[in-house]
Amino acid sequence: MKTLTLLRHAKSDWDDPALRDFDRPLNAKGARAAATMGRHMRALGLEFDHILASPAARVEQTLTQVAGGYGAPLTPGWDRRIYLAPASTLLELIHALPEDAKHVLLVGHNPGLEELVLLLVPGGPMRDEVEVKFPTATIAEIGIAGAWADVAQGSGSLLRFVRPRDLDPALGPDS
Repeated sequence: MKTLTLLRHAKSDWDDPALRDFDRPLNAKGARAAATMGRHMRALGLEFDHILASPAARVEQTLTQVAGGYGAPLTPGWDRRIYLAPASTLLELIHALPEDAKHVLLVGHNPGLEELVLLLVPGGPMRDEVEVKFPTATIAEIGIAGAWADVAQGSGSLLRFVRPRDLDPALGPDS
């Protein structure tokens, strides 16, 4: 079985209205959430043999913070097509993954990541949680049977869905 782990970038800063969306950095809470998720990924023993990521500033900074918590560098292939991509584009990228990749980390944005989970996973309680909301700095881990090129609607199983607030309630939504 292959594993696809989706990571949504952490919470970004909206303080500078003149800044292009692509260039928005993380805010302090987002940096903490990303580091927390990195520590959790290490505790779970997750290891990735292929990483793809959007080159947006908030994704780059998310990966830096996740790597700090994880305790090892995460070296992605940066792909501009991931930036604000719909599920259909993300699925094309998945189809092109090298067959020898067993555990892939894909780091990007909503609504594309959420739509991808809903496309690939046919049902279940965790899927219902994704349908409600795929928050920032959240991971969704999907089991894939068969080849990357054959991934299709309903072909995955949701193995894990972890939000920062599941690990630290202070990282949940602002009141």
